[in-house]
Amino acid sequence: MLPLALLIIQLIPETPMQEFRQPQLAVSAKMVAMTFGAGNNVYFSASTDRGSTFSKPMKVSESGKLSLGRHRGPRVAITDSAIVISAIAGEKGGGADGDLIAWRSTDGGRTWSQGVKVNDVAGSAREGLHAMSSGGGVLFATWLDLRSKGTKLYGASSDNGGATWSKNVLVYESPEGTICQCCHPSLLVDSKGTIHAMFRNALDGSRDMYVARSTDGGRTFGAGEKQGAGTWLLNACPMDGGGLAMAPQGKVVTVWRRDKEVFLSREGGREVSLGAGKDPSIVAGKDGIYAAWSSGLGLLASIPGGNDPVSLASEGTFVQLAGVPGGPVIAAWEAKGSITVRALP
Repeated sequence: MLPLALLIIQLIPETPMQEFRQPQLAVSAKMVAMTFGAGNNVYFSASTDRGSTFSKPMKVSESGKLSLGRHRGPRVAITDSAIVISAIAGEKGGGADGDLIAWRSTDGGRTWSQGVKVNDVAGSAREGLHAMSSGGGVLFATWLDLRSKGTKLYGASSDNGGATWSKNVLVYESPEGTICQCCHPSLLVDSKGTIHAMFRNALDGSRDMYVARSTDGGRTFGAGEKQGAGTWLLNACPMDGGGLAMAPQGKVVTVWRRDKEVFLSREGGREVSLGAGKDPSIVAGKDGIYAAWSSGLGLLASIPGGNDPVSLASEGTFVQLAGVPGGPVIAAWEAKGSITVRALP
């Protein structure tokens, strides 16, 4: 495995008591937007030069006890009218309570609105795991919901850039009463507005990844479709989700963990093992599909045209990827309380 000799950017807290954690990325033709958490604070930083530099992190909100860690934390999306950041927070925190809150900026991230609640049953998002994505004029959020017995996947849409949100809809309910209780969901909203929601199911003693789709803006969802050919017999939650990307051919590609391996699965195709690891991320770049994950050797990445993984960093966790339109793929991860960002070749 070869290291990537590329420019590295670090976002470092102003005080040693802070720790920047759980970065998330979104891109448009003009901006790379990043959000992350520190304590109970939600932060925003942006690049207007395709990831070469990022602005000084600014506080978006401090809204109660923030859910943070193990894929919990804020999410970001860019719509035609606003940048939207979402996070789950509660007065008590720690799973005792928690609502999904969304903030929006209409001036490029300089100022932010007051937060609005997305879940319409108080405290139902208290597990702290959610996803948000936009595309084709659709903004959608989904989360692990505890409004009734068993963990279900619920969601809501916004048609005005996060200012208001729809009545909550049931995305998926397992026939066995619960989906996996603490693996984060993932979302992809494609250019046609089709919503692809991925989650870890709990069926027949197995914890496998499924994708449910909506073609009507999130009002209804079809049955979940299992990802990959194998299965993971497990009577526990691995606390690990995955990611989705749209290949140039218009097919959805997913990445996820099963047991001690990371797999990539193309819609209508077979699964492919990328190697040992966990906490994967995926994105479609201008030249193909990129994936990154944590391993015993540090952070690794699969790059189009390469036969073997390359090393992103010897230290770091929870890597996230985003593809700049017509530009590079950007990777961001947390390491020793700071956020590291770099472009992939």
